[in-house]
Amino acid sequence: MARLFGTDGVRGLANKDLTAELALELSVGAAHVLGEAGVFGQKRPVALVGRDTRASGEFLEAAVVAGLASAGVDVVRVGVVPTPGVAFLVNDRNAELGVMLSASHNPMPDNGIKFFSRGGVKLDDLLEDAIEERMGEEWARPIGAAVGRVTDDLGAIEAYVAHLVSSLGADSSLEGLKVVLDCANGASSMTAVAAFETQGAEVVAIHNTPDGENINENCGSTHMGDLQKKVVEVGADLGLAFDGDADRCLACDAEGNLIDGDQILAILALTLKEDQKLHSDTVVATIMSNLGFVNAMKEHGISVDSTKVGDRYVLESMNANGFTLGGEQSGHVIMSEFATTGDGVLTGLHLAARMARTGKSLKELGQVMTRLPQVMINVKDVDKLRAGIDPQIQSAVSAANKELGDTGRVVLRPSGTEPVVRVMVEAETTERAQQVCEELAAIVKERVSL
Repeated sequence: MARLFGTDGVRGLANKDLTAELALELSVGAAHVLGEAGVFGQKRPVALVGRDTRASGEFLEAAVVAGLASAGVDVVRVGVVPTPGVAFLVNDRNAELGVMLSASHNPMPDNGIKFFSRGGVKLDDLLEDAIEERMGEEWARPIGAAVGRVTDDLGAIEAYVAHLVSSLGADSSLEGLKVVLDCANGASSMTAVAAFETQGAEVVAIHNTPDGENINENCGSTHMGDLQKKVVEVGADLGLAFDGDADRCLACDAEGNLIDGDQILAILALTLKEDQKLHSDTVVATIMSNLGFVNAMKEHGISVDSTKVGDRYVLESMNANGFTLGGEQSGHVIMSEFATTGDGVLTGLHLAARMARTGKSLKELGQVMTRLPQVMINVKDVDKLRAGIDPQIQSAVSAANKELGDTGRVVLRPSGTEPVVRVMVEAETTERAQQVCEELAAIVKERVSL
């Protein structure tokens, strides 16, 4: 049986894969496992529950709340809030557990359940496995005054926005900057405009009227076209796009040119190093970050710690080594001084603050690195495990890397869910990257086809 938890909680098609019954059982299991693990301590446990703007979040929230309260956990609903907002509030409100209902950048019909433990940190694999094992078992139900109570935290959004603004420091103003914010009709609709306007920016908001069905629909960080056009149309200094639960941020400059997660990470790394806040002069990124990012960091005396793809692996490295900055090309950026997970609005604020502080345009700041052309081919219907050990494939990859030298690289990565091997090649030109990628993809297909 496949593992229920993925790389970021439990996800699926709402009301088909992710049902109210499953949400309730997961919540009961989490209450029992975390209680036995000592997370709750001696006091009556409190859990915060938030959601993004998906219509399915309404019934799933009701199921999660019912499950937790029936297990003797007091529940505080914080309403529609970004995922990093739940993580912050768990710590700020001294709660023992947080639950976020969101499928992030996925289409509206999907949804997901993410758990946070004390301090606003995501659960490790062992705790997730334990929760899965406990689902559906018989348990002694509390009765009377022992059942959990349910309340609403009406000041949650304001507290989270105040935290975002305070992260910039008292002397950091965004006055004079005009910014377009694409809220993806998601959770940032409740927070982003307030945060930027509080800091003095002139804000033009788009896709900030969620109706339960339009989240991520041709907007946000996965569909940048509207943002790029709007920035040019209104003469803004920059544009920022979030995803449905606002844990990601991508940008575009005043000309509408894309500023991706690698460039954002590079800009923030230089800022932290300048302020002597970049621990060990190291930034954490995944193996899919562009080689141009790695080269740029090297030129500025910054090391790059490369991890497997996925924000949880970036977080693992940051937590294990005390690193203060990490992220992914997708715009999932983690600033550990202020957040325990990726926070799109936080990232956007600090990017804009860098512009205000230096007086430089985002285009100029983004030129800290030069993206190398990158080509990826998904080789389908192959034995992805054999691909990693096949001697001819490994020999071909080594030869290609040697030939590309410092001007490119090859990454072979198995899909986490499908019989697919992703072949990624970077080179000085798109034509060269395409050629090498096609040659390697053909070898993979020939050697390990199912």
